[in-house]
Amino acid sequence: MQYINVGKENSGSIDLYYEDHGMGMPVVLIHGWPLSGASWEKQMPVLLEAGYRVITYDRRGFGNSSKPVSGYEYDTLAEDLRKLMIKLDLRDAALVGFSMGGGEVARYFGKYGNDRVSKAVFMSAIPPFLLKTSDNPAGADGSVFEGIKKALSIDRPAFLTKFFSDFYNVDILGGKLVSDEVVRLSWNIAAGASAKGTLDCVSAWLEDFRGDLKRIDVPTLVIHGDADRILPFAVTGKRTHEAIKGSRLVVVKNAPHGLNWTHADKVNNALLTFLGGLKITTQKTGYKSKKTK
Repeated sequence: MQYINVGKENSGSIDLYYEDHGMGMPVVLIHGWPLSGASWEKQMPVLLEAGYRVITYDRRGFGNSSKPVSGYEYDTLAEDLRKLMIKLDLRDAALVGFSMGGGEVARYFGKYGNDRVSKAVFMSAIPPFLLKTSDNPAGADGSVFEGIKKALSIDRPAFLTKFFSDFYNVDILGGKLVSDEVVRLSWNIAAGASAKGTLDCVSAWLEDFRGDLKRIDVPTLVIHGDADRILPFAVTGKRTHEAIKGSRLVVVKNAPHGLNWTHADKVNNALLTFLGGLKITTQKTGYKSKKTK
């Protein structure tokens, strides 16, 4: 197993587990909450087959990485990503952030600009700003997030069961595009995460990425499902697309939050089209692509 050290906590080191496979243009896949790099199971082999170098890693507190009691705000999480990029000497990489991982992508640009990065992808991602404020009326009331934190504190395993039901829209897609076993696997991965980290990340969701998005000056793709119950498209993906000048948008019809599993073919095609330098023309029902002149 491969690890990179990103700090210390008392007598122990804080190490991130990562996988680094293939050759070619680097593609860094950044997972969502409360999963791990294993959640990219349907993307990694496709990207490798297409000739990319694919890097996944587990966010601190999750998967096989160390589980410290601090560092779950986005400045530190983006710094962790930066250390991985430098450790592996990645250049002209594409950063692909799913859900909470989209925050790392945004904050990376906010802190480090486009250094070592040539493309960005926001998939079912959390930016630009979830919290309802006077200048962000489309956001959710703070009480929503306090309720999530309370539910996690009372019974984290029970919360995760309800969360993954909505993550995959199991009531509609269960037995068709997602199996009980996949939902169980996601639950098992999430249940093994740091309880403290799982809870603290909820506060991180409220960070404002609007300023970070303004610094993105590389080709950018936004992929989102129009049936996302966790991060509704109108509040997140639509606004991120509008905030990043020249970004490309793929809206996957009837797709839930976890569309990288349920609608993997559409997601993978969109990724390969974008990474390969093809032009994406957005439609509500999906997308059409053609080569850029």
